[in-house]
Amino acid sequence: MTDEAQTHVFEARPRKSRIVACIIAAVVLVAHVVVALLLRVGGNTGVYFRWEDQAALAGIGVVLAGLVLLFTRPRLRIAPEGVTVRNVAGDRFFPWDVVRGFSFPPGASFAHLELPDYEYAAVMAIQANDGERAVEAIDRARELTAEYKGY
Repeated sequence: MTDEAQTHVFEARPRKSRIVACIIAAVVLVAHVVVALLLRVGGNTGVYFRWEDQAALAGIGVVLAGLVLLFTRPRLRIAPEGVTVRNVAGDRFFPWDVVRGFSFPPGASFAHLELPDYEYAAVMAIQANDGERAVEAIDRARELTAEYKGY
C-alpha cells in the first residue's frame, strides 16, 4: 500500500535540523555561485577560466545544496494501517503487527521504532535537539501505538 493511499492520523517532522539544513544549503549554493562569478575577475594568474568552468562550479553548488536538502526529508506518519518512516534516503512502511512501540534511548539523537527480535528502525523525524516538540511527538506516537495495537 502506498503512503499516498493512506490517511494518516499523525505526522511528525524535525524542526531545527530542517532549518539548519536549509541555511547550510543556501550558504553552499551562494558560495559556489559567487566563486563561479569571481573566477574570471582579477589579473593574469596563469589559468584561463571559461564560462563553462563557471557554470560547472555553480552546478556543483546546486548539486551539493540538493544533497544537503535531503536532511529536510525525515518524516513519521502514523495511520490506522501502520507506521511510515521516511529518513534521508527513503520511505519504509511497517504494519501494526510488526510494531512493538517507540523508544527514545538515553543519549540517542533520534527516536527508535521498536520491531520484533530486538530490531529497530531509526526515526529521524523525532530528534532530541527539538526539545519539547520531540517529547510531544514521541508521547503522541506512543498514544497512537497503544490505541491501534489495543494496549
